[in-house]
Amino acid sequence: MSTTPLWTSGAMAEAMRAKVRGTLPEAVTGLSIDSRTIAPGEAYFAIKGDVHDGHDFVEAALKAGAALAVVEAAQRHTFAPDAPLLVVDDVLAGLVDLARAARARLKAQVIAVTGSVGKTSTKEALRRVLGAQGETHASAASFNNHWGVPLSLARCPATVRFAIFEIGMNHAGEIEPLVNMVRPHVAVITTVEPVHLEFFAGIEAIADAKAEIFTGLEPGGTVVLNRDNSQFARLQRRAGKLGISRIVSFGADTKSDARLLDVSLHAACSAVHANILGHDVTYKLGMPGRHMAMNSLAVLAAASLAGADLALAALSLSQIGPAAGRGARRVLETADGEATLIDESYNANPASMAAALNVLGHAAVGPHGRRIAVLGDMLELGPTGAALHRGLADAIKANHIDLVYCCGPLMRNLWDALSTGKRGGYAESAAGLEAEAVAAIRAGDAIMVKGSLGSKMKTIVNALERRFPGKTALDEAAV
Repeated sequence: MSTTPLWTSGAMAEAMRAKVRGTLPEAVTGLSIDSRTIAPGEAYFAIKGDVHDGHDFVEAALKAGAALAVVEAAQRHTFAPDAPLLVVDDVLAGLVDLARAARARLKAQVIAVTGSVGKTSTKEALRRVLGAQGETHASAASFNNHWGVPLSLARCPATVRFAIFEIGMNHAGEIEPLVNMVRPHVAVITTVEPVHLEFFAGIEAIADAKAEIFTGLEPGGTVVLNRDNSQFARLQRRAGKLGISRIVSFGADTKSDARLLDVSLHAACSAVHANILGHDVTYKLGMPGRHMAMNSLAVLAAASLAGADLALAALSLSQIGPAAGRGARRVLETADGEATLIDESYNANPASMAAALNVLGHAAVGPHGRRIAVLGDMLELGPTGAALHRGLADAIKANHIDLVYCCGPLMRNLWDALSTGKRGGYAESAAGLEAEAVAAIRAGDAIMVKGSLGSKMKTIVNALERRFPGKTALDEAAV
């Protein structure tokens, strides 16, 4: 890892066309938009959010050791005359300018990832496999929107060999300006599914919005597409119209360039046999679920296209695991044994819900254990919401889920569609369901909790962990 500072204050001022106030340090070690977590030596960007104005926390950031603060000209007189400031007309626009400067100095292979489902897990898998082969930078958490992408790009050291950026959207037109900042050599679309339907006429419109990622592709770059997805041909045509000649597909389809040949699904991992761009590879994937195995094909294809060693990349996939809220497992210590918690509480849509129910269906249970799904509303589905929730009954039956707890007005549709024997409990909110769901747990159970972020299913995860203190679950295939 390079010891070169991330930025000099002079380079930042030049990139953002900022005016300097106070005495600035030469080196800036990092960038932050959160005064609560800022580290000494970092620059603080006073961004105006939906709830808070970052200018209200400039003093706290400087007191915490921030090297300098980036503030807007209209508020510069709010701060002490000697405060170390870079003054710009608009802080977010200044961050975008800095991101563009970061991209201009970058010599790395750049990968951008979008998709209706699997963006973050694919990005994190790429971080792991590429990080084992050279200095790698990737977006933190799910920093994939109008401030997360420029922040992630501006944080990228000039010295890295690989850089990976996650790009998200809720509406048409949101990806294009972000990918034009990132300018990837490889662009991955994991899949196109019926999510955010509240804002789109249908899945074809979602595909068109995802296809905006093609507009920022570097000349001679490659797009990686899911050949098994219903929108593959549409995306392929769109890429062709933009003059993109290299399209790499992945999937189980026999025409796939990165093709799944066989997969053995286990409770906490998978064994995969695939052909990646003409090379046969067999590897262990440290995350369960067929959907994860499919995304691993895209990971290996993108890594190969970026110049990484395929065999080493495949070996690294055994080391990855689900993140908090995205399938992370925890052993719950009950009075008479252990249960397993699968935390899927970060978000949900019909595709990810079906995948999570499939993972629960493969989860190991004890002699008297049950597979229990605790489900909250999937949001932003528009007029199709009721039918899509009701349709989950098929996945619950197919995956042999024993008991279902539902909360939220949309999940009432699923609750009404369930057979009496599968009904665990229903409440209007996660808070209302919490006590009943926690009281139901016994030794041997496997419990999966999932819902859209707005459904606040994390409260039930927290309640389970408080009631049954335990430990992170181990992958039994690795020990």
